[in-house]
Amino acid sequence: MTSHRRHYVGKDGRERVYETHLLRRSFRDGGKVRNETVANLSHLPAELIEVIRRSLAGEAFVPAEAAVSVVRSLPHGHVAAVWAQARAVGFPALLGPPGRDRDLVLALIISRVVAPASKLATLGSWADTTLGVDLGVAGAGTDEVYAAMDWLLARQDRIEVALAGRHLAPAGNPAGMALFDLSSSWVEGRHCPLAARGYSRDGKKGKLQIEYGLLTDPAGRPVAVRVFPGNTADPTAFVEAVDVVRERFGLRELVMVGDRGMITSARIEALKDLGGTGWLTALRAPQIAKLAADDGPLQLSLFDQHDLAEISHPDYPGERLIACRNPLLATERARKRGELLAATETALAPIVAAVTQGRLAGADQIGLRVGKVINKFKMAKHFDLAITDTTLSVTRRQAQIDAEAALDGIYVLRTSMTADRLDPAAVVTAYKNLAHVERDFRQIKTDDLDLRPIHHRLEDRVRGHVLICMLAAYLLWHLRRAWAPLTYTDEHPPTPDNPVTPATRSAAATAKASHQHDTHGQTLHSFRGLLTHLATLSRNDLRYSPNGPPVPVLTEPTTTQRRAFQLIGASIPTRTK
Repeated sequence: MTSHRRHYVGKDGRERVYETHLLRRSFRDGGKVRNETVANLSHLPAELIEVIRRSLAGEAFVPAEAAVSVVRSLPHGHVAAVWAQARAVGFPALLGPPGRDRDLVLALIISRVVAPASKLATLGSWADTTLGVDLGVAGAGTDEVYAAMDWLLARQDRIEVALAGRHLAPAGNPAGMALFDLSSSWVEGRHCPLAARGYSRDGKKGKLQIEYGLLTDPAGRPVAVRVFPGNTADPTAFVEAVDVVRERFGLRELVMVGDRGMITSARIEALKDLGGTGWLTALRAPQIAKLAADDGPLQLSLFDQHDLAEISHPDYPGERLIACRNPLLATERARKRGELLAATETALAPIVAAVTQGRLAGADQIGLRVGKVINKFKMAKHFDLAITDTTLSVTRRQAQIDAEAALDGIYVLRTSMTADRLDPAAVVTAYKNLAHVERDFRQIKTDDLDLRPIHHRLEDRVRGHVLICMLAAYLLWHLRRAWAPLTYTDEHPPTPDNPVTPATRSAAATAKASHQHDTHGQTLHSFRGLLTHLATLSRNDLRYSPNGPPVPVLTEPTTTQRRAFQLIGASIPTRTK
């Protein structure tokens, strides 16, 4: 086969190139060698012309499917990334010595981040990703998994002591503070000893539930978790949290930050008796009202120039009180109160009409009807009711409403921390950090880890399940932080000059949400969407001969997939272990 290339310049002055590919043969005619053009191949695609050229040169070709076969293809990128983050934070050594139990626990934790589901569903999914193959857990049964959960629970104290040493000890926690809060999740079934009826933070009225308290560092990084019966009061959970911090972690100078329902006056007196452990919490509404009485230190004039002020009162000896007023919160509470008052009056209006028209009579019957709706919106305290056998009048307690409205947007923080350690603005910021724990609860329960509902019946299995979710939340905290440039996360939220004002988003985060791309034009994802995209990075086992061994080959990573691994400081591994 011969090829010729011709150049010439047309009338328009542009150079043109023509390439000719001819298939020719040579033969002897008598004593002379002659050449004959068999075919003009110039119209064929370049790749086909190359195949013909190589075939004429003696190469042998076989169909592609005969040369290589794809034995198996499994999603890989998402589990490999979470595994790489687990290794980066030292999870294998943190959990315990190498072995079957540790591999099963690691698989449960990684699966909880990647695709949260029930244990049975998780076991079934392990064979469908490289996680099950590489950790050797693809064929695990339920008995093995439950035994591994028991193994993990037996190591809970060691794991949490190690995490506390990283994040609560002075070296890793110069602020010397820990955050603690309590939440609940409902239980399916009736045979779990921990399940009880209590105040549902999930809004699942009538369901049995468990409660669990989460201890974190000031940034909201989970350190420890405790599970309680579903009717446990917040202060009771707080007592155990303090005991864990002081006795098991050996941190006796830590400041515990909790909400007003958690750290009550009685708990504070107990902390004073223990000595060392400090506190930061908020006052309840009646306590604030007492401070705002005519002769009290909390007067609205305090907020004429500033939104916060430090005050004192004999009822709180040795403590600092930081009074704050948030105008936006005041407006919102006034709006909500007005709507609830109006809704209560609307609910009562048909009863008033029935009494007026004589269709409802008798003080006892009228009272029963009123009792069913008067406190539906928690506004009964703001109404006076006058009931007789033939009349019903409903009037607002306007003076009481005005007194409550005067304190709208005002809250008071109380702390044992001295001014040289935290100024008033820093006290407010420290208390607002409880929002980090609320964020953790959202991620554990709904957004990412799907802890609820609880299907286990045995106490230890429930505790093991919650511990797995806490450890997955620890991984999640690091992954969300590392992958912020690839998601809609605000990487650099602005620090407000006034800590009382609501948090705001940075201009960069607003631009992310608006344009759906970063400054380099790369598509942004939600956190869950990023994991889904990483899952498209698959590992293919190729076989190059009928009896040859399978060779693992990864698909070509996208720019986003490469960047995701770079941000967690890892190369893309062919195997997760």
